[in-house]
Amino acid sequence: MAFYETRFPDEISRGSSGGPTRLTQVVTLRSGHEQRNTPWASPLHKYDAATGIRTLTDLDEVVQFWQSMYGRLHGFRWKDWVDYRSRNGYTPLFSDQTIGTGTGALKTFQLIKTYTTGAASYVRTISKPVAGTVKIGVNGVEVTSGWSVSTTTGIVTFSTAPTNGHVVTAGYEFDVPVRFGDDDLSITIEGWEAGSAQSIPIVELRL
Repeated sequence: MAFYETRFPDEISRGSSGGPTRLTQVVTLRSGHEQRNTPWASPLHKYDAATGIRTLTDLDEVVQFWQSMYGRLHGFRWKDWVDYRSRNGYTPLFSDQTIGTGTGALKTFQLIKTYTTGAASYVRTISKPVAGTVKIGVNGVEVTSGWSVSTTTGIVTFSTAPTNGHVVTAGYEFDVPVRFGDDDLSITIEGWEAGSAQSIPIVELRL
């Protein structure tokens, strides 16, 4: 198996359905109270690309992509049009997300996105930032040089370690690492310029 840094066609993923899925185990006690637990630290995102197919051209693109990925064998990038920016609904700014604090020696920082509601929060690792979209800040000031970012891991590397106590921030767009969820591709030709597929599941990969 391999992972290809190629993104599924945007015009099709934009019309897809899906989102994050968590696994919560619920045990109801004799008293009626519940014990809830999850073996997953992070959710898995699942989508259905079939809802994004509108024309035979779309269908041909999906067939080409599915064949190239050998069905479920290889991974690829997917744009989740609901959640693909460091600050949902806004153009990324260098101050969007705090990704760490300088120690004077630490040079590498992982891109992350924190989701917060009141006192509850979830930190998501961003491993597939989009090239050319990443902005970095240190101590409240945008830094345009002296650092690089890996678009295959989401790790930001500074040539000189940020000063101890200085907060490192980032803004970016990102993709989700995924694979096809099925080794069967069932398609229907409905007319001269129309076609559809019953379901084309897409599932997130843990890398």
